[in-house]
Amino acid sequence: MRTHLPLNALRAFEASARHLNFTKAALELYVTQGAVSQQVRMLEDRLGVILFKRLPRGLEMTDDAQILFSVLTTAFSDIERVFKQFERGEYRDVVSIAAVGTFAVGWLLPRLAEFKRLYPRIEVNLRTNNNVVNLATEGLDFAIRFGEGLWPLTHNKALFPAPLTVLCSSDTAKRLQHPTDLINENLYRSYREDEWLQWFEKAGISPIKITGSIFDSSRLMIESAIYEGGVALAPVKMFSREIKNGQLIQPFKIEVELGKYWLTYLKSKPMTASMEIFQQWLMSEALKECCERYK
Repeated sequence: MRTHLPLNALRAFEASARHLNFTKAALELYVTQGAVSQQVRMLEDRLGVILFKRLPRGLEMTDDAQILFSVLTTAFSDIERVFKQFERGEYRDVVSIAAVGTFAVGWLLPRLAEFKRLYPRIEVNLRTNNNVVNLATEGLDFAIRFGEGLWPLTHNKALFPAPLTVLCSSDTAKRLQHPTDLINENLYRSYREDEWLQWFEKAGISPIKITGSIFDSSRLMIESAIYEGGVALAPVKMFSREIKNGQLIQPFKIEVELGKYWLTYLKSKPMTASMEIFQQWLMSEALKECCERYK
């Protein structure tokens, strides 16, 4: 028989721990501040520990409270997730993903419609990041990142490389007959300073001074190149639509490979059936991408 759990007291404690304030917790729970304080005291009496240090301007969790709060946060998140899976009158599973914005828009989104057609009961929640993400604290199943795959807390599965190349508008491309012509252009770059240096080396030319803006997203960099006339160094396969419709030109075939896109997920988190389905589908699509490259 399951021991009776003081659910109201646990909810009052969890809200108080998040806000570190009884009044804010009471507003969230639609009860009085006194009711929240009483529920927390009842929980402290039952557990035989002190959960909060009452301060003049709020609360401070004790070590015991930190342990309980960690467990409750996970438990309440799991309950909320299951409830959402029963919305619309049927069970639907959810896979939550954070992807580098360039990958999300340039590669993943055009393919998600097919995934949804194949697996209509699996809902994909997608959001973007700039390659910095915390799977545990953000409640994510997967993150898709760019780099060398050296993240220690996650399983990291390579999807495919994304070589960088020079991309620009058609007007700018008319001025670029040889890589040395870049000396007269605004060269945009990401936060990685070595990208252009490695491209210059691959092109066999001396380094050119980088005078353009710095971007934390290749997507923003390309938009700026299209509308402002600068030159971007970006993964060409993420901008196939812009190249096809003439917005972008690849003036030189020279490419430099500095990393890959990776599917990552926590080593500490068990994989659900829906996560396994999504992983297999994504790896299959990535394999197709690799095969296209070598045709």
